[in-house]
Amino acid sequence: MSATTVWRLGDIAQRFGLELRGDADLPICGIATLSAAGPNQLSFLSNPQYRNQLQTTRAAAVILREDDAALREGAALVARDPYVTYAKVAALFESLPAALPGVHPTAVVDASARVHPDASVGPQCVVEAGSVVEAGAILGPGCIVGPDCHVGAQCRLTARVTLVTRVRLGRRVLIHPGAVIGSDGFGIAFDRDHWVKVPQLGGVTIGDDCEIGANCTIDRGALEDTLLEDDVRLDNQIQIAHNVVIGAHTAMAGCSAVAGSARIGRYCLIGGGAGILGHLSIADRVTVTAMSLVTHSIHAAGEYSSGTPIQENRQWRRNAARFRQLDELARRVKAIEKDAKQ
Repeated sequence: MSATTVWRLGDIAQRFGLELRGDADLPICGIATLSAAGPNQLSFLSNPQYRNQLQTTRAAAVILREDDAALREGAALVARDPYVTYAKVAALFESLPAALPGVHPTAVVDASARVHPDASVGPQCVVEAGSVVEAGAILGPGCIVGPDCHVGAQCRLTARVTLVTRVRLGRRVLIHPGAVIGSDGFGIAFDRDHWVKVPQLGGVTIGDDCEIGANCTIDRGALEDTLLEDDVRLDNQIQIAHNVVIGAHTAMAGCSAVAGSARIGRYCLIGGGAGILGHLSIADRVTVTAMSLVTHSIHAAGEYSSGTPIQENRQWRRNAARFRQLDELARRVKAIEKDAKQ
């Protein structure tokens, strides 16, 4: 739908099951923040720190919670979760370029590959031997689908995405530019005085409705597949090593990394820059905050952190010096406690 499409406020309320307060015939032609919205736009309030903007916004209507509705004099849509509702409504005004079915003249498709007539293979794409591209899939400019790969129905590889080998994408997977999936896992064995490369014989399996951010790398498994279950969401520049398993509905923020054979549960949140060491297990519904390093398995749901927050440099230096003394201090405290018991 183009960004110039006009929706009646009442139609939006009915489409998403929202409580309407105000004029159902109000025309809505877009969505914006409270501070930037114009008189024909819809806005939303999800963060309480912006409540004061309800009095000054020029928005035609605002998506908000029931307990904020009394603060709004004009039209409103009452939602249980305004941010989720905003995401759904915003899709009505998103304009995506249409992709024409067929294979672009500059694309190269191996004779043994199978491309559905309803799929779109863009300019300079390559589809190698034995690969399958299902109905409605879109390969943007410069994408490479290596041998023995499977691109599921309605997938979208935006541009310059590389599926190296033995990669299977479920349905409606969205992959952003520069991602590389199915490259060699980092498998090496040290033989006395040199490294021996361990062949990576597995693949990568990605479930339905996953999203892979720009310049992410997901290595194929050494023997079994690296696995992302349904609805996993990866931000940009994330490293997933070989044989990692990520449970359904887990989301990971930018620049996080997971070492080989780690298993992350379902509904987990991994903060930006966090690292997870190899061969660990993380339970369902675990949150790891930004820049944390996970060095042991986590067996219970909850929020976990490591590292120290930023401090003024002189204070940080003093605390760093104290940190080096912790072992000696612990020994002295233990000795004092032992003496006190005698």
